[in-house]
Amino acid sequence: MPGINLNTIKLQETTYQKKPKFDTSKWLQVLKKDIKIGNRQLSNKKRLSFYTDFHALLSSGVDIKTAFDLILDNYSKKDDKQLFQLVQQDIVKGSTLSEALQHSGRFSLYEYYSIKIGEETGRLQDVLKNLSEYLSKKIDQQRKITNAFSYPVIVLLTALAAIYFMMNFIVPMFEDVFNRYGIELPTLTRFVIKLSNGFSGYFLYFILFTILLVFIIRVIRKKTWYRKSVSHIAIHIPVFGKLIRKIHLARFCLIMELLMSARTPLLNAIQLIKKMITFYPIQHSLTLVENDILKGSSFYESLGKFKIYDKRMISLIKVAEEVNQLDKVFSRLKDQYSSEIEYQTGIISTIMEPLMIVFIGSFVGLILISMYLPMFKLSTGMGF
Repeated sequence: MPGINLNTIKLQETTYQKKPKFDTSKWLQVLKKDIKIGNRQLSNKKRLSFYTDFHALLSSGVDIKTAFDLILDNYSKKDDKQLFQLVQQDIVKGSTLSEALQHSGRFSLYEYYSIKIGEETGRLQDVLKNLSEYLSKKIDQQRKITNAFSYPVIVLLTALAAIYFMMNFIVPMFEDVFNRYGIELPTLTRFVIKLSNGFSGYFLYFILFTILLVFIIRVIRKKTWYRKSVSHIAIHIPVFGKLIRKIHLARFCLIMELLMSARTPLLNAIQLIKKMITFYPIQHSLTLVENDILKGSSFYESLGKFKIYDKRMISLIKVAEEVNQLDKVFSRLKDQYSSEIEYQTGIISTIMEPLMIVFIGSFVGLILISMYLPMFKLSTGMGF
């Protein structure tokens, strides 16, 4: 894709509205504002479908209004139709596409700013293609992670349901039989019965506590101290910590690749990513990196001050910065991290499955043995 240099932009005219000359200084001022696009974003799959279809229609010479008419036929849900009808109406009234998407409150900051750049530079079709590729890669990454952990999670939930049933129904039934015959119970059996009684009595409190905990987390999740603490704990979890770190680095590299390939100025790109990535170590580091660059430091030197970025990444960025090939290096890093994520999730999934089966089987077996020990003692005492 030809490069986009925001510093040498001339007057451009799109297919639906004339645009004023792009002012980089104004753009930097806009980036420094804390703009919120909304919380109820459209699903990734629906946005991917929209950008893919929209790009194909505009590339074939269809005007924006007609393109929206054709796109609306692809959506059967009432909410989706209403959303794109409102976007279309805003455009007809004179708004730009980026403004219309912003007013809807269903699209991310990355999409808003990317489309705005495309409109100001006359490269809207290229931006739509980039957004389609970005969402496609994002969905593919999420699908790989989901597939890796879906089976272990299903096994775990099924086992928990089985344990709940045994502790609340099977164990009390055996306890009633033992009380009726007045059997002296082994230590293991008494322990399991006591555990069952406590499980039944405190289960409701456990559910209420869980609901309260979820509510509290939702309230404080945007607090800086909470995000900092959670991210610190997450990246230090054995085995999973490295995976979590690589997932966020892969997303960082993916966004940087797309922004650099569009020839977005580095400071603009950092401003965008700060608003898009909520992972505290990366977001916080970019704030300090931005200040360092403004003071004259290089990009790789600023990133090298933070442990979240590994030495391999810093070395490659150093070379790329010297030869002005940041987009290619971030593309390579993104592919490497994605491959490592896929490999590690596969390994973790493979290891977790037998471990969970052994753990759950041992727990269920412990319950069954504890319940049958008194039965063996009773049958022996009765001469069977």
